[in-house]
Amino acid sequence: MTAPTGTTDHSDAGSGGADVLFEQRGRLGVITLNRPRSVNALTSGMVDLLLRQLRAWAGDDRIAAVLVQGAGGRGLCAGGDIVAIYKDMLHGGAGTGVAAGTGTAGFWQIEYRLNSLIARYPKPYVALMDGLVLGGGVGISAHGSLRVVTERTRMGMPETTIGFAPDVGGTYLLSRAPGETGTHAALTGTHLGAGDALFLGLADHFVQSQDLPRLAVALEDESPEDAVARFASEATASVLAGQGPWIDACYASDEAEDIVARLRGWSGPGREEAAEAADTIEAKSPTSVKVTLAALRRAAHLTLDEVLAQEYRAGIRFLAGPDFREGIRAQVVDKDRNPQWKPATLAEVTPVQVERFFQPLEGGELDLQPQEDLQAEERDHA
Repeated sequence: MTAPTGTTDHSDAGSGGADVLFEQRGRLGVITLNRPRSVNALTSGMVDLLLRQLRAWAGDDRIAAVLVQGAGGRGLCAGGDIVAIYKDMLHGGAGTGVAAGTGTAGFWQIEYRLNSLIARYPKPYVALMDGLVLGGGVGISAHGSLRVVTERTRMGMPETTIGFAPDVGGTYLLSRAPGETGTHAALTGTHLGAGDALFLGLADHFVQSQDLPRLAVALEDESPEDAVARFASEATASVLAGQGPWIDACYASDEAEDIVARLRGWSGPGREEAAEAADTIEAKSPTSVKVTLAALRRAAHLTLDEVLAQEYRAGIRFLAGPDFREGIRAQVVDKDRNPQWKPATLAEVTPVQVERFFQPLEGGELDLQPQEDLQAEERDHA
């Protein structure tokens, strides 16, 4: 997720003054997210600029590849300014979802167009996933063609903690992870190190963080594949890979209550980790847990664009419900870490309530190719 602000706020901008910087270095187009004090959290202004620049570079013969990185050394992107989303919800949520009746795209529509474009980008798209890479940060990196993690990577989709569900194509990515490890990562919101990110299929290569500056220079005139391969090394082993037996056994159900019961009843190796996972899931929003599980199961059989449309439907319903607002309040506004979920337990969330999150939207579905894009294509082929 990212913030639904309509303009770019430079109060957190690093060197260069703007929240996102674009440069051409040799044949490399370089994107630097430039809000270091907020670990480069995305705003809607930034997402709009990213989408426009990537479209321009896609047709620019001077650009052979694109690199995305974060300023400040703390992370590529820690997600979004959820306080801004909270404030937008207090005023109806139109800036985050869709500005009904205005013909103007809301924040999520622009962000998901960006995610879709990255996944089908016609040139190598190299993402340096150093430090924190959470939520919306996953969306601008893990759909790329060359995804680089480091020993400092802390990656994850922690949306169930704030009464939401993984979006930006997160359910598409995690539904395709080995066994049920993606289900575990999504329901618990656990942070993932480099080894786990590689194992889950969210990244491709491991490079030591100290080598990233030299890699960025090499990308200016070398083939991205060759440059990354030259600096790549072996990552530490995946923790999740070693936990596969109990994860696969306990998360195989399509019912959240059954998953929790299996975790609590697990008596083999990993018993303590399984019990801890059960505690973690039961502390999350029950509605979020059940919607996330259903979204993952559906996403396994859908294309990325279909998943983005599904996540958009669910997101609009979360905007209208109580848990998303309450989760942000408890985590980052009042910071009491004591959310009052409604409903309060998994058993109280009915299948009918879950199904409503996936029904077609009366206000219009996600439009990944708006009219202005179609008109541009017609001009290009005229």
